[in-house]
Amino acid sequence: MEVDKCGNGNTEVDKCGPGYATPMDAFLHGEREKLLYVICVQPNPEGHKSDILSTVDVDPKSKTYQQIVHLLPTGKINDEIHHSGWNTCSSCHGCKGHVRDKLILPCLGSDRIIVVETGKKPRSPSIHKIIDSNEMHKYNCASPHTSHCLASGDIMISTLGDTEGNGKGDFMLFDGKTFKTKGTWTRGDKLAKFGYDFWYQPKFDVMVASEWAAPKIFKTGFLPSHVTDPEAYGTALNFYSWTKRKLIQTIDLGMDGCAPLEVRFLHDPNICEGYVGTAVNANVYRFYKKADGTFTADKVIDVKQLKVEGGDWPMEYMQGFISDILLSLDDKYLYLNNWLQGDIRQYDITDRANPRLTGQVYLGGLLLSDSSIKVVDDDSYVPHDPVIIKGKRLHGGPQMLQLSLNGKRLYVSNSLYSTWDKQFYPDAVQAGGWIAKIDIDHENGGMTLDKDFIVDFGNTPHGSILAHEMRYPGGDCTSDIWLAK
Repeated sequence: MEVDKCGNGNTEVDKCGPGYATPMDAFLHGEREKLLYVICVQPNPEGHKSDILSTVDVDPKSKTYQQIVHLLPTGKINDEIHHSGWNTCSSCHGCKGHVRDKLILPCLGSDRIIVVETGKKPRSPSIHKIIDSNEMHKYNCASPHTSHCLASGDIMISTLGDTEGNGKGDFMLFDGKTFKTKGTWTRGDKLAKFGYDFWYQPKFDVMVASEWAAPKIFKTGFLPSHVTDPEAYGTALNFYSWTKRKLIQTIDLGMDGCAPLEVRFLHDPNICEGYVGTAVNANVYRFYKKADGTFTADKVIDVKQLKVEGGDWPMEYMQGFISDILLSLDDKYLYLNNWLQGDIRQYDITDRANPRLTGQVYLGGLLLSDSSIKVVDDDSYVPHDPVIIKGKRLHGGPQMLQLSLNGKRLYVSNSLYSTWDKQFYPDAVQAGGWIAKIDIDHENGGMTLDKDFIVDFGNTPHGSILAHEMRYPGGDCTSDIWLAK
């Protein structure tokens, strides 16, 4: 009997299990997305209003295209659901009995983990189980963030701090079927100083994790003085042995790399390199394995800081703030958001060490033509007009990104984190979130805003809510990890 990588007897390995056999299989043959599951935070929880998982229809053949077709409340205020992941993904492709039917919602605010049933009624998911905060607290872990499924069938969730709100990079393991806690993943006493996102590549015995800040710091908002405090914000990439579960190398990116957030290995599991976007000073680093077996990182994209005057901006310059990046499934393009300055950028990364800007679209930001903050000492800078789609002004800046499997459609939302949204974009909080769509020329490079597409979260039965991360029921560019055969 043939045994699949999950240890199950299975004579039709390639005909069962979730996802796709390879990234290129998904790119070339993946189904068009029809639904988006959208994480939505309730910024004003007065009246016991909770956060929401929204279901959005993105099937152009549907009568409810561009509409929110279902709202699932989490049932508790101040959860601050942020990112999400699946109970199983393409890392388990070929594993008999694995079905992608549960969406995992870690809550940055309450430390709960909400398991949502999506398989039975995809358009109207329901809560399957809630993992209480004490399940993590007994391991002195808190502020859960990124959730990835593993080929073993387990679910791993990164944590950003301890129960006192101090920085602490660790990982919790949960059984992918029962959702019972299995303890922490990391072995030994050596832990990363801070935590955030992670991505693994078993072929090269490596996992890479990034750093944001101590939860007690970022939960109070952004202060420029915190950036230079080594106990407040992280500046490092942390590399682990996948088999030994131990931290083996830390690369300090310095102040140019302050708050490295979304980290992505190339989708091709046979190549040991990737990229990370650093938020505070808006840079992208390429990391890769050297001949001696250690990793290094080079800055390959630098978003220019702009000298500004006026408004309430607290610094002489305005940085770009990269809070999300993603790679197309064929590893041809890297996309990044520029949350404060207001644009989305597309880079051709065929030459891995020298990304080439091939597309740019503006979707709001703080430097619009009617803004009180003005760019000075730069005659080449021309402020962009506010973006209005079907009568809705896009307040705020472009934030989370999700790309179609074939690389032709990029969805963009505007909420970063409710406390920071209120600080930088109070008008966006009042008006509610949105999702816009950008059409991609994947063959030649280039992006065009679809002026006939808008999803408005400003007037729901739960009030104005903020749209953050997006997922497709069948997997996507940022939740699926592939293993080398």
